[in-house]
Amino acid sequence: MEQRKKRWVLLLLALLCSGVWMQACTPEDAWELFEAGVEFESVHTGQKQKQQQAQEPTADTKQIEPPTRSRISTGKYAYERLGEQEKTAYDEMLSAILAQEEKIRLSTLDLDVMQRAYTGICEDYGGLFWVEGYVYTRYTKGDELVSLEFAPKYTMSEGERRSIQGQIDSTVEEWLGGISISDPDYEKVKYVYELLAMNTEYVPGAENSQNIISVFLTRQTVCQGYACAVQYLLGQLGLDSVIVSGDARGEAHAWNLICIEGEYYYMDATWGNTEYRNGQGEGTPFTDYNYMAMTTEEMQREHTPNTDLELPECTAFDSNYFVKEGKYITEWDPDRIGGLLAEAWANGQAVTLRFSEEALKEQAFQYFITEGRIADYCGEIKEINYMNDDTWAEISFLF
Repeated sequence: MEQRKKRWVLLLLALLCSGVWMQACTPEDAWELFEAGVEFESVHTGQKQKQQQAQEPTADTKQIEPPTRSRISTGKYAYERLGEQEKTAYDEMLSAILAQEEKIRLSTLDLDVMQRAYTGICEDYGGLFWVEGYVYTRYTKGDELVSLEFAPKYTMSEGERRSIQGQIDSTVEEWLGGISISDPDYEKVKYVYELLAMNTEYVPGAENSQNIISVFLTRQTVCQGYACAVQYLLGQLGLDSVIVSGDARGEAHAWNLICIEGEYYYMDATWGNTEYRNGQGEGTPFTDYNYMAMTTEEMQREHTPNTDLELPECTAFDSNYFVKEGKYITEWDPDRIGGLLAEAWANGQAVTLRFSEEALKEQAFQYFITEGRIADYCGEIKEINYMNDDTWAEISFLF
């Protein structure tokens, strides 16, 4: 017996020296497993997947309190597209994260099932700001895998989590004070889109940029933070959404799939906040509504999903911002267009008009800008600041 103990100590020292992390199994546990002929391997995952919504009780999480490991995410987009094994693992892992358990043994022995389930959690929940990746440990007896252990990587204590959650709740309550869960879906989506565009700055390298802390507490984030915040806020308003990852304009990116009145659209809140610079370099911030409710065809112009998540073909156009707001121009009517410009001019607001075809846009450009007929509708206007967008067949007027 003494000799076997010496071999174990040597084995443990060798593993420590080789840099293998064995946090998920204590020396006492390991010795018992060794006596039973069971070997183990711990693997650390450093992935910063989208942190999801599952904090102290809020409108979106009161119904999924731990430690119950039943079907707690029924209706969630990514969850519903998993197989039965993945759903069970998803439930087990999410319950553990909500309860901030140190580690759990999963019902599955399949690493791919565990990975798909965890990714689904990250896609469905934008508020898991206290967890970042996980460690898994495989236990084998001979050549047989006998157990798989999941240990979330927590970035803070439960006390710190409660404190931060309280601060987030306070900000969210303030931000959502101008909208109600009973309002139309379109109004909720528009409100959240504008809210993030005007209250959050895109800052590469911002602290906590991979979770909602960066949005609600420091108001500086990157695409991942925006996407998590969209899912979180829409969840508070009773709307289904999921986080989509991929590439955009050659860089890693994250955005959302949202549901408005039963129809799916894509939303990229990161690109909602933009700025026009005039010839003197002076900037005018305004909200770019092109990315608020996109079809699949529009999304694919600049976005390429690289997720295994099954995504729908989004073809609905009814909740497109320009259609809904009467700013989609399908025929030549200078008085109607002039009226939209006059209203924006009177309010000192920017306005973007989208045209159904390029020829119609060029006709409007020639009439209102080249010929200066905008002055017929906008009083004593002295200069015209505009952006001519061929990609979207749009003209933006900056007043």
